[in-house]
Amino acid sequence: MTLYNPATLVICPNDQDMFRRVVRASKFRHVFGQAVKNDQCYDDIRVSRVTWDSSFCAVNPKFVAIIIEASGGGAFLVLPLQKTGRIDKAYPTVCGHTGPVLDIDWCPHNDHVIASGSEDCTVMVWQIPENGLVTPLADPVVVLEGHSKRVGIVTWHPTARNVLMSAGCDNLIIIWNVGTGEAMIQLEDMHPDVIFSACWSRNGALICTACKDKKIRVIDPRKEKIVAEKDKAHDGARPMRAIFLADGNIFTTGFSRMSERQLALWNPKSMDEPISVHELDTSNGVLLPFYDPDTNVVYLCGKGDSSIRYFEITDEAPYVHYLNTFSSKEPQRGMGYMPKRGLDVNKCEIARFYKLHERKCEPIIMTVPRKSDLFQDDLYPDTAGPDCAIEAEDWFDGKNGEPILISLKNGYVPGKNRDLKVVKKSNILEGKPAKKEENTSPAKTKLLREVKSLRDLVTLQDRRIAKLEDQISKVAI
Repeated sequence: MTLYNPATLVICPNDQDMFRRVVRASKFRHVFGQAVKNDQCYDDIRVSRVTWDSSFCAVNPKFVAIIIEASGGGAFLVLPLQKTGRIDKAYPTVCGHTGPVLDIDWCPHNDHVIASGSEDCTVMVWQIPENGLVTPLADPVVVLEGHSKRVGIVTWHPTARNVLMSAGCDNLIIIWNVGTGEAMIQLEDMHPDVIFSACWSRNGALICTACKDKKIRVIDPRKEKIVAEKDKAHDGARPMRAIFLADGNIFTTGFSRMSERQLALWNPKSMDEPISVHELDTSNGVLLPFYDPDTNVVYLCGKGDSSIRYFEITDEAPYVHYLNTFSSKEPQRGMGYMPKRGLDVNKCEIARFYKLHERKCEPIIMTVPRKSDLFQDDLYPDTAGPDCAIEAEDWFDGKNGEPILISLKNGYVPGKNRDLKVVKKSNILEGKPAKKEENTSPAKTKLLREVKSLRDLVTLQDRRIAKLEDQISKVAI
């Protein structure tokens, strides 16, 4: 009789062939997820109901930010991590947008700065006070205007200070220098349809995008050219996601022609065939991938699912190794993912998620069971710290910088964050908006922004009408 070690035989929840094989031992084989107790959750939060496939939540070692339902515009909550329990309905929000907020992202180099993209066609960058909000925040440090349709994706450059990428439903990607409030790069005519996801490479030299036309593109933004692309990376019509891995490969999630959820691994230097492709199940929620470059573990959180699946990516077949699934009863509306420096290394915590329910946010802790209380070097290699490698101007001039790594051996001790400075039209903003003229009320500012948004829309429609008239006249001839 043959004996199997249960630790090495791995079976996927739906018995897919790819996971039936015996795989090599892994230190992440026994990672388990655990939801925190009720009193450590954030309760009575009206999570946004917008039908947009973003995570609706962003976290860092100081704050958790959650996009919420808001009447008459768009808003999100910013809560200090320790502010658990029931959140008062009158708790102040970040509320400067005139349309629903679709995406938010914390700056990796300043734990008090967050960017938001909205249906009002703008991107706004906010400075959160040291101890969180005590009054509603309606004045951003800077408003970035350049999109003509709603902005569904905002993501900071991983190593250059004050560089922000946004993607809108106008099929346009803009890369901003937030320090001057300028749109430095506009990637037009590369995407013929809605952009589902956009992700920086580890050093921020390249970006990869997933588009509704079923293509995955690798783009050099400073040369404004596509360096690699794959048509029909996933055959299904539903949204795809694409992220860069630490080794430069690309991990994608999508749907097959038969509407099965898939994941795939690609080498951008040779995208004819995937390195590996696997079917998961037939659920219809979009799979949001969260990646830990230190451990090479990818966590997949499906919108509307009640589980988090995790996989280890290695350079040996089948390359994507199923590890385990964390399951709960409630489906997730969105998910926040804590950077490594925000984890408790004394408890062998390798990931922490902030799961959004309909009315609350529930932290879920992923732990590797170890008996020793000593620091586990193999679980915590040096990780990306909060210092930027280069300034925005250097990056736009063509320089690259690898992430500046820090050790977590003695835990992460946050340093003092500099206020975000924006030098725009000879007006220096030191972490707060410049004083407005006395006759410019917040309501008037909001109105002016709405008027500009409508004017942009009219201009866009005029162009479209002219183009259609031109086509009709050619047909008539």
